[in-house]
Amino acid sequence: MQSESEVLERKLSRAMGRALGDFSMISEGDRILVAVSGGKDSYTMAYLLRLFQRKAPVNFEIEVVNIDQGHPGYPGHLLADYMEREGYPFRMVREDTYKIVTEKIPEGKTFCSLCSRLRRGILYSLAQELGCTKIALGHHRDDVLQTLLLNLLFAGKLGAMPPKLLADDGKNVVIRPLVFCAEDEIRRFSELKEFPILPCDLCGSQENLQRKRMGRLIDDLERETPGTKQIMLAALRNVKPSQLLDSGLWKTMGLAVADEREEQREGTLVPESRLRSKASTPWVSEG
Repeated sequence: MQSESEVLERKLSRAMGRALGDFSMISEGDRILVAVSGGKDSYTMAYLLRLFQRKAPVNFEIEVVNIDQGHPGYPGHLLADYMEREGYPFRMVREDTYKIVTEKIPEGKTFCSLCSRLRRGILYSLAQELGCTKIALGHHRDDVLQTLLLNLLFAGKLGAMPPKLLADDGKNVVIRPLVFCAEDEIRRFSELKEFPILPCDLCGSQENLQRKRMGRLIDDLERETPGTKQIMLAALRNVKPSQLLDSGLWKTMGLAVADEREEQREGTLVPESRLRSKASTPWVSEG
């Protein structure tokens, strides 16, 4: 009988494999900068990507990177010791963005946006320096759903997190291999694997972030109606452009009128087979 850790590893591996295949995230000869923050998500991503190296249909390399952003008391040695012990190709980069963020953001305001931009800029530069063709970030399914609601309720746009994108600099490609992976399963897997989690004393200490509010809202909906999160994810994979109100999109699609047959299907429950669709690539293993 498989242990709980083995069951979760298989489930998360299948979800990651589906994302890698569906969005062609990794190509032959890629060198991937795996950004590890010291949180449960990025540890899990690094662990699973190394597993895929052994059985993937293409050859690729990984370079695990952590940024020490100068937070007071940052226990980066715990992460570095773990990576050395487990044999990961690893390097830590020290850039004091903490001072910049705390000086520029007024007390009581959220740090996430500026902190994230600074960190992303460092990763972009480092990827070019190391000759990496992709940058892997540890955003998971729940991050995607929270972003969907943030954009819908506060930004006035309909969008989430792309699984794969070309950065504004036109040089770096960002991938998110965990986009189909559930946060609660990642959390439990991380506990079972005893990853040395590093706390975030900047953004992680701010409880009133809009993103956290969206997370609590979605969690409440999931408790009331189990399966809500998976249905929301299915919606992002089942977009009906002609049922949206973006006139520019209509022009791009050459639409003069929407098809009533599509409107009549609105509200139909998503079949289980759609919720658990598989990639038509060898990234997803039946084993």
